[in-house]
This record gives sequence, structure tokens and C-alpha cells, in this order.
Amino acid sequence: MSTPVSASILTLTAVLAKFARPWGAFMRLILSLAILTLLAGCSSWRTAADEVRSVPSERALAYQQTLSNGGTLEVTRDSGGMGAGCYIAVKLDRQLAARIGTGEVLRLQVPAGTRVLGIGIDTQDDTLCGKGRLNRELAVKVSAGSQQRFRILSSNSKGFDIVALD
Repeated sequence: MSTPVSASILTLTAVLAKFARPWGAFMRLILSLAILTLLAGCSSWRTAADEVRSVPSERALAYQQTLSNGGTLEVTRDSGGMGAGCYIAVKLDRQLAARIGTGEVLRLQVPAGTRVLGIGIDTQDDTLCGKGRLNRELAVKVSAGSQQRFRILSSNSKGFDIVALD
């Protein structure tokens, strides 16, 4: 059973192959590689440790003071083409905590207890980036002195997601 996306890709490939026929195998190879590059370009990849930047203080909006009875949640956003020009809202207990860009890391100092860590559309953005729909959440148990790591990633199949590491 084919999905509408795979059917569209097959149709596009057939049209491009017919178009490239007069130029031979080399042109078909180039067109095939271009299609694969476009499809793979929307997925994200882990940013190398030496390239990760901290979220600037003007976009780290809450949970920045160390708490004696709290823990740390570290959220890193992957690099990649999907949403690269847009910030994603990082929320704690469904309240905006920060606006994170690609290749950035955010450290939240949070009180102990069960917390809701999530990502959503950056409503402070008045461009097309702020017009979509995105709401992913995780229940996180935080204990005093704990440190937990999370990753914001994107893929062609699921869009943006937040996952626990470790």
C-alpha cells in the first residue's frame, strides 16, 4: 500500500527520468541524488558537542536560578533543515520557559516533583513559523540534585519531537 507522499515521489521520479532520458544515465543519476537530498534534508542530526551553543539569556525566559531542592533539565535541539529558521518554544508545566534555536542547549533549574516538559510553536514569532501546530509533552520526575537530558529532533515522518536521553 503506498502513501500519497510515496506515490508523489514515484510520479516525480518517473517524470524526471523521462525528462532526463535524452541526456543519458549520468543525468538520471544526478536527478535521483537531488531527490534523495531533498527528502533527507528535512531530518535532523545531533549537533556535535563542540558546536552546541547555549540559548542566549534574552530567550531563556524562566527557570534559570539554581534551586537547593531542585534538579536540572538539559534540552538540546538538533541541527537540520526542518524549521532551521524558526525557534521552538520549550515549556515547563505548560508555561513558556525558553525559545530554542537549532544547535542550542538549554538548562532549566526546576523544583523537585513531577513536571511536564514540552515543546510547542513559538507564539512570540509573528512569521509563518508561529502559525503551525506543535504540542509534544513528557512527564518528568525530578528529584533534588538530579540531572536529566532531552533532545528535540525532527523527522519527515513525525515532525518535531522531544525525547529523553540516557
